[in-house]
Amino acid sequence: MTAWHEQDDFWETMPMFSPEHMEVAPAEVDQILFLLDLRPGAAVLDICCGIGRHSIEFARRGYSVTGVDRTAAYLTRASEAAAAQSLHVEWIQADAREFVRAEAFDLAVNLYTSFGYFEDAAENRRMAENILHSLKPGGFLVMDLMGKERLARIFTPRDWRELPDGSLFLQERTIKDDWTWIKNRWILVKDGQRWDFTLGHHLYDGAGLRALLLDAGFESVGLYGDMGGAPYDNDARRLVAVACKAGSTRGR
Repeated sequence: MTAWHEQDDFWETMPMFSPEHMEVAPAEVDQILFLLDLRPGAAVLDICCGIGRHSIEFARRGYSVTGVDRTAAYLTRASEAAAAQSLHVEWIQADAREFVRAEAFDLAVNLYTSFGYFEDAAENRRMAENILHSLKPGGFLVMDLMGKERLARIFTPRDWRELPDGSLFLQERTIKDDWTWIKNRWILVKDGQRWDFTLGHHLYDGAGLRALLLDAGFESVGLYGDMGGAPYDNDARRLVAVACKAGSTRGR
């Protein structure tokens, strides 16, 4: 059976990117750049870039950007959006478990809970190792997830909402395997049609994500409660890891 994250119908059908998601991308890039001293023109890897909302914003600011995603439809949307703004981004269709470009990037970003999809923990570590190998010495990874601590505070087993186009989106959630995995059922009812998908991903707390990234080879990992640098404490809204690869940072 094809894993949920390899089903094009899922990515092309489910309402992943709202207008609000598009609107906040510039502010999120502002926050990332606030966290890091990134030189003008630096090489940025957006791994699991989706429709390219952050890739395009980095390119707008003069960075050399590569966006990688497995979903062709997303990359088509991203390419069209970049072209409409006369912005150059290198778009690559690839699985994050396979993409490596040795020591090519000053910064890698992996945002919007785009990590931990693979049931085999070794494959998630492999993705982290690929990112590490793709960074220049002294390069950084910024990873943004919904942390386990935050999820435990706001957890609801099910909810639904009506989308602006009148469709209904229903979500059902089950915690599995001692709070290490979340199983989701997403149902979309639109224009008389119904789509029903089951998906899941690993849940990471702060300590667990830091340990995974250090084990993958990063030299240091700092944790924040949002991309603005807030503490990862009881008020954290997200789990943001800033991981550094060993080596000189001169000229980053």
